[in-house]
Amino acid sequence: MPANHARNVALTPELNAFVDDLVASGSYANASEVMRAGLRALKHTHTLDQISDRISTALDQLDRGDGVTGTPDAVLNTVLDAARSRHTG
Repeated sequence: MPANHARNVALTPELNAFVDDLVASGSYANASEVMRAGLRALKHTHTLDQISDRISTALDQLDRGDGVTGTPDAVLNTVLDAARSRHTG
């Protein structure tokens, strides 16, 4: 692993023991694997939180009557066009 990716972290005794237990059980080869798995899980949770926030915002907009009306195809095209313009703009 390149040196610019190395990190030093301070763990509580409980977390340190947990990491050691996971490695000792054979679930992970070393502490770095445990930390990477934990960070991936945290990233996943963060992403789910962002999605939940967006859904809440959308539901609030619908409650206010700000929704898009029309045929399913027209609504889908409107949503996709808005997503494309956000992505490229």
